[in-house]
This record gives sequence, structure tokens and C-alpha cells, in this order.
Amino acid sequence: MVMSRDTGPSRHCAVEFQVLPARIGQVRRIVSAQLRYWHLDPLIDRVALGVTELLANVHQHAGPDKHCTVEMVFLWDRLTVSVRDHDPRLPDLRASDGLDTGGRGLALVAALSDSWGIREQHDGSGKVVWFTLPAPFTRPAGAVLERAADTGAESRWETDVPTDGVAGAAPAGERQPRASHV
Repeated sequence: MVMSRDTGPSRHCAVEFQVLPARIGQVRRIVSAQLRYWHLDPLIDRVALGVTELLANVHQHAGPDKHCTVEMVFLWDRLTVSVRDHDPRLPDLRASDGLDTGGRGLALVAALSDSWGIREQHDGSGKVVWFTLPAPFTRPAGAVLERAADTGAESRWETDVPTDGVAGAAPAGERQPRASHV
């Protein structure tokens, strides 16, 4: 099931499905199409890679039902992508050496994102692994065009929306393969 909502400065899309290898490609195409619809084309490759890695983790490690929800929320200047599954076990972030053939998914998500983390469901019914990316500059919703004639400055878009990221998330300069538990 795909749900999408575009209202004001907030946009939301969620896809619920059972993770099977063939469906991972379908979800990548859905995510890519939604990002194109939101005019976030520059983020497609990184989001598709992050979603693929997180879905591969669900397929490999989550309980027998392997049902999950991929959710994207675009709010002002930030895209948050999350994958929620029904397995309460938290991922084990492990160091891998150069000869390992797997185990780098979360490190890849950490490297391609501004911030990321893991959140347990309060009722013990699973977990959410999420990552954020800054949106490429587009005219922000609700922006006010500063009048260059009044200020003598060059025209630019201004907005009073905070852009300080997600609470508890590591800044981009500290991209270490560590999860923040929220």
C-alpha cells in the first residue's frame, strides 16, 4: 500500500509491504518516483541506496513476517527516510575488515546521510531505523522574496524556519558509523 500526502511545507509518503528480494527494486522505483514528484531529484541516488541497505537488513535479520514500512517525510529543508519493521532486536553495528562480504549497510547509511539513528517502538513491537538528508536548495514554501531595491542587496530567498537538523543527531562533520538511539 502506498500513501502520499502533500500539504503546505510538509510532504509524506509511506509504503507498507513484505520484504522480498523482488520487492526491494519496486520500492526503490516508488521512492525515486516520489522524490521526482517532490522535485528532489538530486537526492534519488542516496535515498535509493540507503533504503536498499535498510531493506536488505530487514530481509536478512528481521523476524519471519518481514513486513515493514518505508516512510519519507519532507519538511522544509530536510528529508527524513525511515524503515520500520516488527523485529524488536536492534541492529548490531560491527566493524568489518577489508575481506568481509557484508555487514557494511549501516556504515553506508551513516556515510551517505547527515544523521541517522535507531528508535525502538514503545510497545516493543519493533524498531525504526532512520536517516536524514538536506534538501537541495529550492524556493522554500512560505519563503519571502527580499526586495533588493529596499536594501540595496542582491535578491535572495529568506525564511525563518530553523535548519538545525534533528535533535540528538550527529552533525554531518561527525559521520561515524554510530547510531543514535532516540
